[in-house]
Amino acid sequence: MREQALTYAQTHQAETLEALTAFLRIPSISMLPEHSGDMVQAAQWLVDRLTAIGLDHVQMMPTPGYPIVYADWLGAGPAAPTLLIYGHYDVQPVDPLDEWLTPPFDPTVKGEDIFGRGTADDKGQLYIHVAAVAAYLQTAERLPLNIKFLLEGEEEAGSAHLEDFVMAQRDLLQADAALISDSHILDPATPILITGVRGLTYMEISMRGSRQDLHSGSYGGVVENPLNALVKLLASLRDEQGRVTIPGFYDDVEPLSQAERQAINAGPVSEALVLAETGAPALWGDPDYTLAERKGARPTLDIHGIKGGFIGQGAKTVIPATASAKVSMRLVPHQHPKKIAELFTQHVLSISPPTMEVTVETINAGGGAVIDMSVPAIQAAADAYEQTFGRPPLYLREGGSLPIVPMFIDILHAPVVLMGFGLPDDNLHAPNEKFHLPNFYRGIETAIVYYDLLAEQMGKGRPVDDQ
Repeated sequence: MREQALTYAQTHQAETLEALTAFLRIPSISMLPEHSGDMVQAAQWLVDRLTAIGLDHVQMMPTPGYPIVYADWLGAGPAAPTLLIYGHYDVQPVDPLDEWLTPPFDPTVKGEDIFGRGTADDKGQLYIHVAAVAAYLQTAERLPLNIKFLLEGEEEAGSAHLEDFVMAQRDLLQADAALISDSHILDPATPILITGVRGLTYMEISMRGSRQDLHSGSYGGVVENPLNALVKLLASLRDEQGRVTIPGFYDDVEPLSQAERQAINAGPVSEALVLAETGAPALWGDPDYTLAERKGARPTLDIHGIKGGFIGQGAKTVIPATASAKVSMRLVPHQHPKKIAELFTQHVLSISPPTMEVTVETINAGGGAVIDMSVPAIQAAADAYEQTFGRPPLYLREGGSLPIVPMFIDILHAPVVLMGFGLPDDNLHAPNEKFHLPNFYRGIETAIVYYDLLAEQMGKGRPVDDQ
């Protein structure tokens, strides 16, 4: 079956790219209410496509937000393992639009890359598995294992309704392993398996210093400026080396073992690589930890935006009535995101000046996870990468956050495989997002091989399926 599926994938690349392009044209931006119709259109497009390739029980399942698309194929029988494939059909906003070199929702192929919003995050990587499943069903009319799809529409907005859905549908979603393709590899020839992800707590601080904006000539030096107070407070949340100053912030951080430090520092992260990826003039951070450790295994605090006052052309001498800032903290396993939110709120309120009315809001909070690399699902992924890329994968802790990872581990008790195919320079969440098409096609082949290897490795010791 595997060879037939691989041949089909290789000879139908044009049709596969055409289908992906149609999917990418839908501006499914979950964070902007004006795109709610586009969100439903994207979900319906997936329903139609999954039905067309031969999956069963294809449906849009409602949530208080945008629908989740579910589909399955269980024809391999109870003797075969079941793989749950997760992806998300929503995408980031496109701002700033004037920095795009091609229209964000008019996918454009330049050389070996396809440009457009959602190409790498996550429509292109999601569609890798749709195409891989289609290759099996169009040739052998069956798969070597059972497959379930869980495709959500709120990942870019914090997956606010996903945990309740997974809890309510845990029997439907039960699987022997979960697979997520929403990460990157080192370069087109060097695959990476992610061994852990950080959690995220995202907060907003708002300050009010007066009933309305004030003239700085009349009230400067008399009424405190909310921007001045806010900037001073924000600056105090970290020391000169980037260590977070919130009391209790590091209490639950488990020290890295010597073996973990060795494994993390044997990976691909280097000063030259990060400087090349970012264009930064120099690197920065806690000198007690290596670059690789700071990048994926240590918690952080960052300011993402400050709002208030006048920033137009010319001069306007106003003391703004209000100012606000958005701050996130990337968390390592054992740091509870809601506890961190509480510590953050308590600390900000305790150090806020009496001249300000202050509110602190939790925007979202999700945990991190460390992945057991010894389980068969991970070993099969490493073998699949090696067979298709010609070299074994490197192992890396990912600095970003994927709330679905600890969710699957805690609720479904399923090992999670993070098998990505993007590149570090794919401009995720930025203008000119792209996906390297050789990675896209090789990803389909890797998925085909993975399904077969997983069926073989996880099927050992099961009753023989006589189908």
